[in-house]
Order: sequence, then structure tokens, then C-alpha cells
Amino acid sequence: MDNRLKINQPIRPLEQNKNINRKNQQKNDKNVSFKELLNEKLADKNKINFSKHAQKRLDSRSISVSEKDLDQLTSGIEKAKAKGARDSLIMVNNVAYIVSVENNTVVTAVDGKSMKENVFTNIDSAVIMK
Repeated sequence: MDNRLKINQPIRPLEQNKNINRKNQQKNDKNVSFKELLNEKLADKNKINFSKHAQKRLDSRSISVSEKDLDQLTSGIEKAKAKGARDSLIMVNNVAYIVSVENNTVVTAVDGKSMKENVFTNIDSAVIMK
């Protein structure tokens, strides 16, 4: 008989199977429906993100963003997206936001004081919100 096929230890069930069953049981305990999970993911996808650079600009220029401003910014992004824009300048309450429309990410923000004689490049659209 070939020694390579000789088994020196008894065969026991794997401990991993118990862990897998526990994980599956924990997932089932939450009872989250597919619809709820899908709606949660879609809400996260439509959420506006601010890049680190944009956060620094908002802080250094003392620009405050209210809920109303965020709603207008969201509306502006949706309008730009509907027209096929990729990178857009969106004006909301005398603040210019440069937005990556595809990623829902504000890249930078410029207030009215800093906007004088400013040139905006690498944008393909502009949306003026009132």
C-alpha cells in the first residue's frame, strides 16, 4: 500500500461549518427585506459627498451649507445629470460649487468674495439655482 494515502488521524467534521451556520443565522435574524436594502443603497448613491479639498474650502472661506442649500444642490446635480453633464459648476445662493456629477461629489466651493476674476476650468456645464 502507498504511504501517501495512509491517514494517521481520524476524520472529524470541520469547525468552520458551525461558524458559517451561525453567520447565516445572524443574517436571518435581521429580517431585512430586499426592498429595504435596495432603497437604502439607492439613498446612499444619491447622497452628496464633499471631497477633503471641498471641506477645506468651506472651512477656510467660512461657507455654511444649510439643508435648503443641500436640497438646491441636489436638484442642480439631478438637472445636470439629466442633460448628460459630467463636471458642472452649480451656483447656489452666491456660492459656486464644482461638482463631479457622475460621483455626486462636490470638488470645491467658492463664495462670492473669492469668485471675483476667477476662471473655472474643466467643467462641461453650469447650473444656476435660485
